[in-house]
Amino acid sequence: MSTPQQARWSHVGLNCRDQQATEEFYRRWFGFERARVVEADGSRVVFLKSGPVYLELFPTTAEPAFVTAKDGPDHPGAARHLAFQVDDVDAFLTAAGHELEVLLGPLAFDEFIPGWKTVWVSDPDGVVVEVSQGYTDQTPEELRSYA
Repeated sequence: MSTPQQARWSHVGLNCRDQQATEEFYRRWFGFERARVVEADGSRVVFLKSGPVYLELFPTTAEPAFVTAKDGPDHPGAARHLAFQVDDVDAFLTAAGHELEVLLGPLAFDEFIPGWKTVWVSDPDGVVVEVSQGYTDQTPEELRSYA
């Protein structure tokens, strides 16, 4: 029996009504830069990169197929939200002024992790984006209690 290859994270593909607006959103607020553009079958696909994370932007004229909750859709097969870590959620929101649509929060989750705080915003296409501070993993000992 052969050992399976180790998989590595690749990217998230996003459908965009306006690729330029979506690219600008992720560039401005989350530091993404254009990494590649592919023209195929009369369509342009744009890859954005931030560190090891890629977003692939596909053009679409379709309308959303479902309504989302404030922290993202709860439909099977749909990604609930994208999430990014910042050092300070309040500073992030102050820098954004009123330029980002806040869907929910900011909420503190100190009962789980002291200092964990999150806000949910929307990208230009309605994708829910979580912006969080203070998240930490559980220790191996803590995780064993859930086995």
